[in-house]
Amino acid sequence: MRLLIVTPAPMGSRKGNRITADRWARLLRQLGHRVATAESFRDQPCDVLIGLHARKSAASIRRYRAKRPDGRLVVVLTGTDLYHDLPKSRAAQRSIELADRLVVLQARAVDSLPRGLQAKARVIVQSAIGPASRPAPRKDAFDVCVVGHLRSVKDPFRTSLATRRLPTESRISVSHLGAALDPKMERRARDEMLRNPRYRWLGDLPHAQALRVLARSRLLVNSSKMEGGANAICEALACGVPVLSSRIAGSIGLLGEDYPGYFDVGDTLELAALLNRFESNAAFRERLTSCCRDLSRIVEPERELAAWRRLLTEL
Repeated sequence: MRLLIVTPAPMGSRKGNRITADRWARLLRQLGHRVATAESFRDQPCDVLIGLHARKSAASIRRYRAKRPDGRLVVVLTGTDLYHDLPKSRAAQRSIELADRLVVLQARAVDSLPRGLQAKARVIVQSAIGPASRPAPRKDAFDVCVVGHLRSVKDPFRTSLATRRLPTESRISVSHLGAALDPKMERRARDEMLRNPRYRWLGDLPHAQALRVLARSRLLVNSSKMEGGANAICEALACGVPVLSSRIAGSIGLLGEDYPGYFDVGDTLELAALLNRFESNAAFRERLTSCCRDLSRIVEPERELAAWRRLLTEL
């Protein structure tokens, strides 16, 4: 079939929506389909439109349905869609009503949909591939990785703030990967590096380089206030890197209700205690590592490929 993936992020962007769209395009081509990506639907020929983001792609979704009433329409729901826009945005609500299928990135997301539309939803966890060989961790530091652009919704400096509460003897060093999306965030990151020797902001690295930084780390911290299904967590699982995460639906849907590495959103002291425990308590460290090792199966590319094959077969 001819598939068109519409994403609000422009070509060449390193924002999550564009990375996801480009990765899915490669994946769907493996299934034998012809796939194009675009920022909007402008009457391009396609059998299936895959709209990434219910609100931001709403105009394209409405236009496609009006122009191609018999065409197939898939709407992919982000964290902003699920946990911010859907309760109050009529544009987002209309998008999911028009869709033939809804794609969500973790199991908990289905619960956030209107009950009458939940049957349309299909869970497709994003796959990830770690480096062929995991780099050895540094011996002179205990590397902790934070992956995410500097946006308020990511609570990007929570890990750095937590490291200020660590014992003096702690060897934890935070590497933060992600672009500063406004000058104020960039100033704060640079100021934090000056004030906190445990924190390094590395900026927006190319994906392969960022993956190597993550793979050599001993731990990933995801401190977001909301996520649809964090790709950084999926990549950490693929790399064999354990995770500490804010206790949000998007992470619980990936890691499970009983995962032992959660902290409350914005709770600096609780995160500091978990960081200290992970560094100093070998039993806790092994428990988290073992949990993530068991979870790594959910991000295998074959599973994601099979899920998309099933979905497109339904259509």
